[in-house]
Amino acid sequence: MNIIITLAYLLSAILFILGLKNLSSPKTARRGNQLAMTAMLIAIVVTLTKNEILDFTLIIVGLIIGSTIGAIIARKVQMTSVPQMVALFNGLGGCASALVALAEYNRLAGELRIDVIISMVISLFIGAVTFTGSLVAFGKLQGVIRSAPLVFKAQRFLNILLFTLFLIMGIIVTINPANSTCLLAILAIALILGILFVIPIGGADMPVVISTLNSCSGLAAAATGFVLSNNILIICGALVGASGFILTRIMCRAMNRSIANIIFGSVGTASANSNSNDKRKVNNYTEEDASIMLEAAQKVIIVPGYGLAVAQAQFALQELVTLLINSGVDVCYAIHPVAGRMPGHMNVLLAEANVSYDLLFDLGDINDDFQNADVTLVVGANDVINPAARSDSESPLYGMPILNADQAKSVIICKRSLSPGFSGVDNELFYEKKTLMIFGDAKESLNKMIKLLKT
Repeated sequence: MNIIITLAYLLSAILFILGLKNLSSPKTARRGNQLAMTAMLIAIVVTLTKNEILDFTLIIVGLIIGSTIGAIIARKVQMTSVPQMVALFNGLGGCASALVALAEYNRLAGELRIDVIISMVISLFIGAVTFTGSLVAFGKLQGVIRSAPLVFKAQRFLNILLFTLFLIMGIIVTINPANSTCLLAILAIALILGILFVIPIGGADMPVVISTLNSCSGLAAAATGFVLSNNILIICGALVGASGFILTRIMCRAMNRSIANIIFGSVGTASANSNSNDKRKVNNYTEEDASIMLEAAQKVIIVPGYGLAVAQAQFALQELVTLLINSGVDVCYAIHPVAGRMPGHMNVLLAEANVSYDLLFDLGDINDDFQNADVTLVVGANDVINPAARSDSESPLYGMPILNADQAKSVIICKRSLSPGFSGVDNELFYEKKTLMIFGDAKESLNKMIKLLKT
């Protein structure tokens, strides 16, 4: 029996790894999800069998309730709310790890080995930090909490003090596992630190926060695996932790910033020049002007952004692209690594509209092509096309790799207003002579262009 369980866990681990591998590409992401779900099913069934559970009543009730909630969320949550949903899932994963650690502490009271109690402390601390930090991230993304950074005097000192207290309490519990008061103190400290970790981070950096908390939820799960002596939980948690860390590094490189700068940089406040929008003139054009330019172009590059998701305009955009391609226009999409509000958000959004993966190009693959484009059509993007990232050393975006949309012969930008992006700084591209601004709801604007192109 032990051999069968071991082989089943090995199969589950292999499927998890293959699932992650397939998630690295939009073409294989669906298969990656299917492999990962199969791996999780195997892990759950084997774990329940291995532990010889006498009463499955509560487990079955939990599975039914959890599956029902998951199914409802999967069907009801809009694509624009996926980042919030991921933040919540990260938080619930951390909360589960912390609760399991506490439950095992109560179950094994008086029989705790040093390696087990250390794993419990780590699981409890990281899990609780992930829980409250994810709730704050959800609140900022949902608009329940002000998205701008919230900083106060002695904030860093307070963080250092609380972390030092955690280390002291952790040492005390390790030496004397029977000291439950210190363990509860660790829980309280971690819950507070989770809040203090996220509140000084602005909306511009929420994608990085989400991937960081995702990594933390994996680390908490891995630590819980050591507590339970469950190999597959250790492997699964380590995979999530490592992939989340790698994704965080990729996001930081895409923004040309370090993780320390993101945590302490307080990016996301309104800039001093954000009020200058009403003092400078832009080239305000109509959908008819844009349709004429698009129809006459030979090469068009589409730059989608979060505004596209907000307007739910992905289907209209793809219909427009199909019309242009049928007219002989060379069209493709340029996807920035931080387009939307989380990694891969834009790819999933466009996949929902059945956009061919062959039309999607990452920043590194397409940036040199903008200079050959007749038109760059920007739908809802802002910071990722801001030339200040290349030229203004005082800008919080400076050094961030951007899409070279401004190098096209003409630029058409569909946007509701001249308001700045998540970084809080104005976009100089809006005021360029070759830029045509079309104000209004992106979906409505695109539908007008479609009607004009069909006539």
